[in-house]
Amino acid sequence: MGGNPAMRAGLALVVVVVAVVVGDVGAALPRFAEAPEYRNGEGCPAAVAGAGVCDPGLVHIAMTLDAHYLRGSMAAIYSLLKHASCPESIFFHFLAAADGGEGGGGGVGELRTAVAASFPSLRFEIYPFRADAVTGLISASVRAALEAPLNYARNYLADLLPKCVPRAIYLDSDVLAVDDVRRLWETRLPAAAVVAAPEYCHANFSRYFTENFWSDPQLGDRVFAGRRRAPCYFNTGVMVIDLRRWRVGNYRRRIEVWMELQKEKRIYELGSLPPFLLVFAGEVEAVDHRWNQHGLGGDNVLGSCRPLHKGPVSLMHWSGKGKPWDRLDAGKPCPLDHTWKSYDLYIAEAITAATTSQLPPSAVQDSEGEGRHTAAAHKGKMENRGSKFLFICGTIQIDSLGFGLENPHKVEAEDRDLSTD
Repeated sequence: MGGNPAMRAGLALVVVVVAVVVGDVGAALPRFAEAPEYRNGEGCPAAVAGAGVCDPGLVHIAMTLDAHYLRGSMAAIYSLLKHASCPESIFFHFLAAADGGEGGGGGVGELRTAVAASFPSLRFEIYPFRADAVTGLISASVRAALEAPLNYARNYLADLLPKCVPRAIYLDSDVLAVDDVRRLWETRLPAAAVVAAPEYCHANFSRYFTENFWSDPQLGDRVFAGRRRAPCYFNTGVMVIDLRRWRVGNYRRRIEVWMELQKEKRIYELGSLPPFLLVFAGEVEAVDHRWNQHGLGGDNVLGSCRPLHKGPVSLMHWSGKGKPWDRLDAGKPCPLDHTWKSYDLYIAEAITAATTSQLPPSAVQDSEGEGRHTAAAHKGKMENRGSKFLFICGTIQIDSLGFGLENPHKVEAEDRDLSTD
């Protein structure tokens, strides 16, 4: 084909982007670009032939997957792979509504197609979650979104995932990793612990339960008596869970008992968080706060902007009402939402074959050598290994905060209660 190399690269890119845009991944699902492919670096565990999901060298990450939050999930997956030292050793376990969830169009098959299209080499499985397993236990919350049955799917991880999976990192869909998730995976869980998570003991723990709870002589402080430590708030959007101990202790049933009591007497106002606190507060193995810089979505009512709180950053979490993709689309982003946008694979409907073909070659990054990236030695600042697709979607630079693994970015802010479900 004639023309200069830049022109040929640009034309080739247009073909790929058009293919992604018009690809049939379900009418109700958003469209996403294909992410760069990352390879394991030196020192990663060798795969055990034929072991599949039971390979002992795998890092297991569990997330929910649905049409409404799919844009957040895609960005989260991309960030986890990009910053992982051994991306090919990560196995994703997705929990999706068996009936497609509210609004339809997000069935398991469609979601599988969408994920595979953006991450062709991703190792993952999708587990259908039946809403009727929990619907009768859900109580009204301060925000309707917190009442969705899929929010409670994490209670059933140990029932859904293969028995050979020893532990899993559970992550909400509104997170971004800016560090190697294997570091979180290697969190030590002593024999007495089932769950590890960042704790926030400065938060007013009593506010998570009603006056009815604290005034009841059979409840209140008595519930937490005899635990390893004083009960503290922890956010359930980032947890390391020992699945074997969970099964032995029948913790799903312990959580359900509290949800049943909530139906009888109102003992809390939030959604799926309080039952976890009732079962695990005071027994959680503490994890460094860097692994859940949460509350970036504001509170559960206004969803206003919030800065990072004090300390290093390994994972950012937009818990709360305000989601970065919604604020970006509304033209009212918070400062940190621009960082999230750097991982956004979403292709707006306005980007079509016509608009893409009009881009000059100078506006397109050369595609040669960008299809695969090796997560070799992570030294100092992470490489800027952005995707050509992201550039077309309006993203200029991936590592906009310039996070490095050895010298994490620190942002000083007031130490405040970031309590959100």
